[in-house]
Amino acid sequence: MQIAVSGGKGGTGKSTVATNLAIALKDYFDLVLADLDVEAPNDHILLGVELQNEEAVNLFMPRFDYTKCIKCRRCAEVCEENAIITMKDGTPFLMPTLCSGCAACEIVCPVGGAILEGKKLMGHTYLTETPYGFPLITGRLLEGEERAMPIVVYAKNRAKALEKELLLVDTAAGTSNTVSKALEDSELIIAVTEPTPLGVHDLGLILELADLMDVEAWVVINRSNLGGKEEIERITRRYNAKIVAEIPYSENIIRSYVGGIPIVLSEHEEAAVFKNLAGEIVKYLEG
Repeated sequence: MQIAVSGGKGGTGKSTVATNLAIALKDYFDLVLADLDVEAPNDHILLGVELQNEEAVNLFMPRFDYTKCIKCRRCAEVCEENAIITMKDGTPFLMPTLCSGCAACEIVCPVGGAILEGKKLMGHTYLTETPYGFPLITGRLLEGEERAMPIVVYAKNRAKALEKELLLVDTAAGTSNTVSKALEDSELIIAVTEPTPLGVHDLGLILELADLMDVEAWVVINRSNLGGKEEIERITRRYNAKIVAEIPYSENIIRSYVGGIPIVLSEHEEAAVFKNLAGEIVKYLEG
């Protein structure tokens, strides 16, 4: 089973919800938490652990053997990214920053060995055992790289390979293709939002994406005591979603965030929000 914590706007508290939910749900399921916000992963920080068991993620990068190349231009013609250009005589050259690693050029090349397999380091994945009874899989894009999709795919596959009962996914902000890939196969999406104009706007986007993917969506309102929830209620009704939890803006949550001690482990009243939400998720998944 897979559920995902997402939300269009950055900074709404997705990681806070994901990490606290993981701790609350581990009493019911043998689970793994996957941090697929590969450009800014921070679940390990909130859980107070150091990343472990690093594995490199390499992207296919073609290398040309000009002694075998017949200058037919097929590699350039098939390249959808226009990463391969050719000189007047047909000699191919690669622009690495544009290459997506699809290997189409190697497939269509009529001369065996004219295009060789090179590799480019794109980032890393990590498998970290947490003190809370579940592992954390983290994807991290190499600084300066632009293509996050390979890291998301590798990290998600590494999490699935653990064959746990439940995969809990923490996605990046927005509704990009990497977010869609992270949401793929989810039985439930927990959309985290806040009562601000941008929060409402981006909530609409993520609920629309959930609707297109035909996945049920629940809404969690963070900083709910700031007021102005009417628009959030309107958006959720529009997409037949439902508000399942409201997290108040509180000093207790801020202190837990800064201290790296999840609020769900405390005796504060805010902990009950996550415990109750975990209970509703269990009912949904088992029902």
